[in-house]
Amino acid sequence: MYAIEVERLTKIYGKGETAVTAISDATFQVRPGELVAILGPSGSGKTTLLTAIGLINEPTHGKVVIDGAAVADEGWLPGLDLKRLRREKLGFIFQAHNLIPFLTALENVMIALEINRLTRREATERATELLASLNLGHRLHSYPTALSGGESQRVAIARALANRPKVILADEPTAALDTENGRNVMALLKKLAVENHSAILVVTHDRRMVEGFDRIFRVSDGRIVGEDGNGISRDFT
Repeated sequence: MYAIEVERLTKIYGKGETAVTAISDATFQVRPGELVAILGPSGSGKTTLLTAIGLINEPTHGKVVIDGAAVADEGWLPGLDLKRLRREKLGFIFQAHNLIPFLTALENVMIALEINRLTRREATERATELLASLNLGHRLHSYPTALSGGESQRVAIARALANRPKVILADEPTAALDTENGRNVMALLKKLAVENHSAILVVTHDRRMVEGFDRIFRVSDGRIVGEDGNGISRDFT
């Protein structure tokens, strides 16, 4: 079973003469344990595609299936609890780490668990374990202002992993990092995809950051115009 299935996904903003097609007829699948990139320049439709898969931005047309559950077919399917599905099946990593400044690294991860009704003790144990696995055991009680950019992004990754999601969506997760830290974060995502058997879909415009990815989809003007495997990015025609 695929973790992500997208069929002819299309998103149109506006109507009539003012209509703008942000993404058109996107079709692809991502398996559990795969690290897949959506590569393209700014304005090409990458983030629109990610937010549609992430149950944030309703598709105009097409189908979306997350972890075997159909969520969209010519719009959201009726009766869906989108908030619950996002909490239980999806993890999000953004360009800005979006850590809560008055909470410690540990508390920033715990809050994601407590929203899903874990007890404080359970949340503390799970968050501590996650941060230690990301080499942040010595930073549990540090506030975001005391963390480096790479450390902050690893806390954000721990938060995304907190509820053991089947799908992790990352929107330009290395854009605010230098090259070395950016590559370290991407290598970490690859490791986590395999170890947690999660599908990780990364939106980026930076070719340097996709070495070692399982597959790369190139997006141009709202369309997927090519696919490559084995972590080697090249131009498509």
